[in-house]
Amino acid sequence: MMSLDCRIPLEKIALIQSDLGLPENFRDCLIPKYPEIFSVKIVNGSEHLNLERWDSTLAVTAREESLDVTILEPESKKPLQRDGNFPGPHAFKMKYAPGFRPNVSYLEEVHKWQKMAFPSPYLSARRIDPVTPQARKRAVAVLHELLSLTMEKRLSSHKLDSFHNEYQLPCKLLLCLVKNHGIFYITNKGARSTVILKDAYDGCHLVVKCPLLQFQDKFVSLIGRPCPNLNNQIAV
Repeated sequence: MMSLDCRIPLEKIALIQSDLGLPENFRDCLIPKYPEIFSVKIVNGSEHLNLERWDSTLAVTAREESLDVTILEPESKKPLQRDGNFPGPHAFKMKYAPGFRPNVSYLEEVHKWQKMAFPSPYLSARRIDPVTPQARKRAVAVLHELLSLTMEKRLSSHKLDSFHNEYQLPCKLLLCLVKNHGIFYITNKGARSTVILKDAYDGCHLVVKCPLLQFQDKFVSLIGRPCPNLNNQIAV
């Protein structure tokens, strides 16, 4: 639903199938079960997963679902927050590194950015001028939503970048991620780095685990091994 033409090459879905919790044979066992939603079409010589039915009830981002409407206040009444957070309908949750000390001018820019309205990731990117500030903020929202759809709220940067054309991601993806370090955490520099959604973690632990990860934890505990720990991999 977020892709440019509502279709994605099957080989790219296969690239992140484990991150999405899909079975290895999803092409044959899963897609045919839902012909009213999906179809497989040949585009430019390769198989693409095509969306047959748009569902407006699903066109709500994880960021929007997590908004606490009870604390939304008029912008004029909310002072600058040193942590970069702002209780507005267009704001993202910020989690800066403990040692980060932003100055006033930086916070003012963040505050201005947090207030700025932008198009939904589920609105066709063809309608949006990519050079506008709103389009650049939308790109951050697309990355946020893509990571939110994965089981562990993280993907390697090369996997993210492989969807550049389908989601019109920033040309300088790494620069975009680094610039928004209050939202994304990058484990290492380079093409094989891992991008982690900060607001999905409390320290090194996922705040909410999907049923598949919960089942995995139970299975691991039954065989007498400790649950996987990310302490040596990330420091959000």
